[in-house]
Amino acid sequence: MNKNRAIVARVERAAIAAPLSDETEVIRAAGINLLDIDAASEDEIIAKAREAAVLFTVRAAFTRRVFENLPKLQAVIRCGIGYDNIDVDAATDNRVLVVNIPDFCFEEVSNHALLLLLACAKKLVRMNHLLKSDGWGASRKIMDPMGSVWGQTLGIVGCGNIGRMTARKARCFGLNVIGHDPYVDRNLAGESGIALKSLPEVMGESDYVSLHPCLNRETFHLIGEKEFRMMKPNAYLINTSRGSVVDESALIRALHQKRIAGAALDVFEKDPIDPDNPLLKMEEVILTPHSAFYCDASFKRLRISVAQEAVRVARGRWPRNVVNQGVKPKVDLVKEG
Repeated sequence: MNKNRAIVARVERAAIAAPLSDETEVIRAAGINLLDIDAASEDEIIAKAREAAVLFTVRAAFTRRVFENLPKLQAVIRCGIGYDNIDVDAATDNRVLVVNIPDFCFEEVSNHALLLLLACAKKLVRMNHLLKSDGWGASRKIMDPMGSVWGQTLGIVGCGNIGRMTARKARCFGLNVIGHDPYVDRNLAGESGIALKSLPEVMGESDYVSLHPCLNRETFHLIGEKEFRMMKPNAYLINTSRGSVVDESALIRALHQKRIAGAALDVFEKDPIDPDNPLLKMEEVILTPHSAFYCDASFKRLRISVAQEAVRVARGRWPRNVVNQGVKPKVDLVKEG
């Protein structure tokens, strides 16, 4: 291995990591050394990644101790949108860029959110199950009451890229869209048909509440006991963002007490979901296994984007998507126009 070349490495537990494919082609074509590091704990990452300039990961936790003990590390890339497994403040303090890929699955996640909304509205899962197991009559018995989609109100919590795309698509179904996001520009939200309101207003006025915030200290358990009490008894909660945005225990209580009509969840506080989680036994709850982001084409785009960002840093250029914009890198990086 040429020691004069920058080293890029994936850090992931080998037992759960998919084989490197497009990443290898892009990174090695650029003349950059690529390693695949089997690591998960702090000690393993520190011991095995000491020589790397750029690391990328899906699940590995990058803590303050990790950053403090990797003096050659210039950037860590999260293979996806969320970066809650990376201590961004610690990275900044140690002059390490945190990079994510914020645009690889907008279409897929927004489509999945609407898929779940429609499935809730039309009792799709329960009707399918009853028709197959107990016959036509049993399936039709649960038709009444049946909510509408056209003319109803969708509340979007978190009006970033995915939230706004969900809103644009929702309007095609005749949904009125309101939203809450303290950081999004009102005009930008309005361009997607979202009327911004306070969180209590969104929770209280919506027939469907779809969650799209990133997970951080502000949004941890953003939706809890108080928010569920604000919702209409015929309203549904949909979550395709992060499980811990919702206080799951409070959600389970709200469902048991019939304070909301149901929920559709792609994410959970513990991923994968515990087999004894009460949500698994609730007829009014639709669950998918953290799959909203997934399709073959989107994952190919993700792998290529991660590799391209790694190459940019390894060649001394500023990456396209930096989370901690105020960071002072360890080496001068050229910003392209």
